Amino acid sequence: MHADATAVTSMPSEEFFLARQPILGRDQKLVAFELLFRAAPEHEDAQLTDYAAATATVISHASQLGMEQVVGEQLAFVNVDEVVLMSDFVRFLSPDRVILEILETVLPTEAVLARVRELKELGFKFALDDVIGHSEQVSKLIDLVDVIKIDLKGVSRDELTRLAISLRGARQKLLAEKVETVEEFRLCLELGFEYFQGYYFARPAILSGKKISPSELVVLRLLELIGSNADNAAIEAAVKRDALLSLNLLRLVNSRAAGPDGHIESVSQAVVQLGRSQLQRWLQILLYSTPDGRVELNSPLLQMATTRGRLLELMSQALHPGDTASAETAFTIGMMSLMDALLAIPMAAILDRVDVSQEVKAALLDRAGNYGAMLSVAEELEGKQGGRSLARALGKLGLSVKQIREIELAAFDWVRGLGAHATTH
Repeated sequence: MHADATAVTSMPSEEFFLARQPILGRDQKLVAFELLFRAAPEHEDAQLTDYAAATATVISHASQLGMEQVVGEQLAFVNVDEVVLMSDFVRFLSPDRVILEILETVLPTEAVLARVRELKELGFKFALDDVIGHSEQVSKLIDLVDVIKIDLKGVSRDELTRLAISLRGARQKLLAEKVETVEEFRLCLELGFEYFQGYYFARPAILSGKKISPSELVVLRLLELIGSNADNAAIEAAVKRDALLSLNLLRLVNSRAAGPDGHIESVSQAVVQLGRSQLQRWLQILLYSTPDGRVELNSPLLQMATTRGRLLELMSQALHPGDTASAETAFTIGMMSLMDALLAIPMAAILDRVDVSQEVKAALLDRAGNYGAMLSVAEELEGKQGGRSLARALGKLGLSVKQIREIELAAFDWVRGLGAHATTH
């Protein structure tokens, strides 16, 4: 008899937040997200609720919202233990959008193997989680799964090579999890891994003597002009110094301005049409573009930066309704928080090139002040830590877990809808 979904989802869902960890392909583009519901008790001494209940909440929210709002066009990996695997509420998920990730605690009993085969018949795909050896348990499940996740922290370099050769099959693809450095990524690439999970791409790989490129300097200079309330003529002159920037600005405005005003052909018209706030936002997004000026929204760094920006903006709006300036500052801090990883230059050196307030510097360098607390919350929501530290960060701001989850889902949805506004064709 399969477990009843309503029984499992009866716990107070306010105790959970959604963590969404990116999964990248060999080309370092986003291919999937692992969805995790993490316990975030309102109080330090609160008890964490059981795993099946948390997963049921993931499935419940994902099915209510539609998976598209949570992961966009990407696939979703969802953790399942034996209770979840054997339950009926798995059927709420769409087989073509999710990969069910079998936790290492699941024993491959006859009942479990039969259930996996049954769900495969319905079109579900499976991954094996946290594999650190070719055990009997792995051997029994290997022919039924599509992805094998190898935990880099659980194996030595030599073991990793042997394990990759042993487990890689014609149908099974290998996923390296807890990839923390570019060196680890390159090693796994050589060993034939298809997928990579970890925040190595967002780690600042600081290069000594690295200089900011001319096009990046132009964008930073423009952001500085907007921040200091320079007049339109100065902004227009700065845009015109970079032909690619001018072209992209005109493309952006014309993609948005299909209305009675007709086609816009001059940079000065474009600056007026877009407005200061939107111009600033577009420039921040453009910093993360490819060398030819295209904005690729499946770039994991841009996804993280825009998500952080929107999260901070929505938090600021919740805390200070009607304060547009604070909300814009919050968005800027979120976007700038990954610029050291983007530019391969220390954050302090970047801030020396851009005129920002002490409040912004304190948030970016030390996670200090209200904005720093918001940035800490955004980082916690990326799922790197447990829930108690999130509860502490939220406590500083006076936001509830329920509020932050609604903010988070709204941010995911906004980033998903960015394509029409931010992409330069």
